[in-house]
Amino acid sequence: MWRIVSRIPRGKVATYGQIATLLGNPRAARTVGWAMNGSPEEMDLPWHRVINSKGKISLDENDQCGFVQRQLLEQEGVLPNLSGVIDLKKYGWSPSPDDL
Repeated sequence: MWRIVSRIPRGKVATYGQIATLLGNPRAARTVGWAMNGSPEEMDLPWHRVINSKGKISLDENDQCGFVQRQLLEQEGVLPNLSGVIDLKKYGWSPSPDDL
């Protein structure tokens, strides 16, 4: 799971469910979320590039982590609309088999 997340390119996002599907278990989106939460900091994963299936940041944006995630995405050019939704058609990562 962490290997897949590490390959999400700058300026793109993936959903928890998408990562679960790439791992062969499309119903394991929550498990991906738990694993992301437990990822070792020294792995330096681009955790901010993983969002929910609605195109939103799952973390509370009023909390420090949610605020940081939004800032990191915006620095990469991933801009949510006024409702805070990220356009998955525009910013969604579509990996080729070579990407994985």
